[in-house]
Amino acid sequence: MKKFIGYIKSARSDFMLFAVVLILLNLVCSKAFFRIDLTEPRSYSLSSTSRQIVKNLEQPLSVKVFFTKNLPAPYNTIYQYIRDLLTEYKGNANSNFSWEAFDMEKDENQKLARGYGIQQVQIQELKNNEVGFKKAWMGIAVSYGDQTEIIDGLSSTEGLEYTFTSKMDKLISTSSALSGLKENASLTLYLSDELKNFNIQGIKNLDKDVFSAYSEVNKKNMNRITFKTESPSSEQIPLLAQKYGIQTLNWKNGNNTENGALGLVLEYQDNFRLLPLKVTGSFFGNIVTGGDNLEEDISESLKSLLSKPSVIGYVTGHGELETYDSKEGAGLFNSLVSDRYEFKMLNLKEEDISAGMKSIVINGPVTAFDESELYKIDQFLMKGGNILFFTDQFNEIRPQGQAAYYQLPTYEPVDTGLNRLLSKYGVSLGKDYVMDENCYVNQDQYYGSTPLYFAPLLQKSNMAKNHPVTKNLGFVIMLQNSSIDVSEAQKNPDLKVTVLAKSSDKSWLMKDEVSAIPQMIRKPIDSSSMESRNLAVLLEGNFESAFTENPAETEKTEVSFTNHYPKSIQKGKIFVTGTSKITTPQVVDPEGKQPVALFLRNAIDYMNGEDELCTMRTKGLSLNTLSAKNGAAVNITRFFNEFGLVILVILAGITVLVKISAKKRRIHDRYNPEDKRQIK
Repeated sequence: MKKFIGYIKSARSDFMLFAVVLILLNLVCSKAFFRIDLTEPRSYSLSSTSRQIVKNLEQPLSVKVFFTKNLPAPYNTIYQYIRDLLTEYKGNANSNFSWEAFDMEKDENQKLARGYGIQQVQIQELKNNEVGFKKAWMGIAVSYGDQTEIIDGLSSTEGLEYTFTSKMDKLISTSSALSGLKENASLTLYLSDELKNFNIQGIKNLDKDVFSAYSEVNKKNMNRITFKTESPSSEQIPLLAQKYGIQTLNWKNGNNTENGALGLVLEYQDNFRLLPLKVTGSFFGNIVTGGDNLEEDISESLKSLLSKPSVIGYVTGHGELETYDSKEGAGLFNSLVSDRYEFKMLNLKEEDISAGMKSIVINGPVTAFDESELYKIDQFLMKGGNILFFTDQFNEIRPQGQAAYYQLPTYEPVDTGLNRLLSKYGVSLGKDYVMDENCYVNQDQYYGSTPLYFAPLLQKSNMAKNHPVTKNLGFVIMLQNSSIDVSEAQKNPDLKVTVLAKSSDKSWLMKDEVSAIPQMIRKPIDSSSMESRNLAVLLEGNFESAFTENPAETEKTEVSFTNHYPKSIQKGKIFVTGTSKITTPQVVDPEGKQPVALFLRNAIDYMNGEDELCTMRTKGLSLNTLSAKNGAAVNITRFFNEFGLVILVILAGITVLVKISAKKRRIHDRYNPEDKRQIK
């Protein structure tokens, strides 16, 4: 032992001790390591949403990777990226997460992949100076419970974390809307006992009907909902009406006016949904409405409250862009969001907006909304709903038949009535088109380069720098936008106003004889009219109704009531852009990878409370685009990017060599000036 201790203390053991320390350090680092992601969009770090999902898994979730190894460029880095990404998930997950990579040279693994629905894809391969084709496996299967989602044809790493997390989230949400709840949701029927004394059809057995619907929904959701009926006091009613927006009713009792309440509220923690249960007037007297589909309404509201939103109302009936038309309509827009959301057609003349619906889209209407439709939109916002307005101020009418060859399109002003609502909320859309010098330039073999002034090319400086919708986008092309004024909304202390996109300071307005024909557009002679204009804005907070009362309310009876909300009972959001053209194939690509498509997807996600998905989707896509527009500046920048950095490295190396030689010479001249040997 003394000899060993002596050996350890001696210099002879230094190398052995160093080797032992190195091994121990590697063992420690393999279990406890950290990384620093210095990229601006955090491209190589999992988002908090991804970490939270895998950390709170309640059932085993497995990921099976079926990927051919040693593929040619540019596919050779994808497999390693997938392994690194899944290792990150594993490092942040609980014990229910697992992943496995399969050797695709084995027949049994190929058979397993086909069983999941994954197929081989054909890729290009350069071999022996010849271009050939090779079949490869490039798929992943994600399983949770008895459900499986596949990701096939992985030819790029762009947005891979978003794809992974979306698939996992979809599986978990589908498996159970109540996955991971810390406490039960509560369903409360607020019903004043005095109302049963009046001749209101459906009121006497209402509590039994609600309980019956509740029981069916509760059984299907692991008994995680509690129910109670409460008869609020006169003092509680105004507070409940203010908090939840439940209906208040009034009646005369001698010389006194008494009040009551009716409302069905589904609540979880700080969020709630008010179900459409209320007293309305009819030809035969007052009646309770909203009870016919109680079970479905409770179920939809529960999913909306606890899980990720899946259904978005798409308003129809006014010439809106069709979601099935992928040539001129919103078909590609519909495809973009279909992996996570479903557009449900919503005819406001025939139906109300469902209580479980969190947002609606109004995309390119050309005919007027009637009073009742506008009121439904307004009250949806007052209840905390979110609305996306893609509104055109002009209807582009193209000639048909033979006239299409010699007649130009005409542009007629549109008056849908929506501007009345928007102006009350503090938003004003101009009857104009925004033209911009910084625009998309069309290249044509006959006409050469043609600037499309009505298609502004927005760079990073023209978009909200730190907002999730636009944060990582390098550029966005807009199309035939009208200007948006939000100065009134900015004066409202209850609203947060964000200008998501604006034109450059080289833009102007076309107001008279508007056109989107390049040859008919000229820049203004007076440059003083040029300034930046708002193209897309976002309003969040508490709004005031555009109506003073419900236009559909009937004559008062022995029990008077109102279904009108004069101000927001929950915070809502409004997204407004002065064009529907950005939802069409003119600027939306089928793959959904261009910036306009990402802008639309981010807007939809943000309006549905999915902020994290916006930045997750655009990781690694942030581009520092050139602001130079003339040929000389563009060429100089291009040559610098291609050769300038190499030249700078060479010059830096030469500079270092010169300094080292100069330092050697100074040392020589100072300490041994008589030595005539050449310094090397």
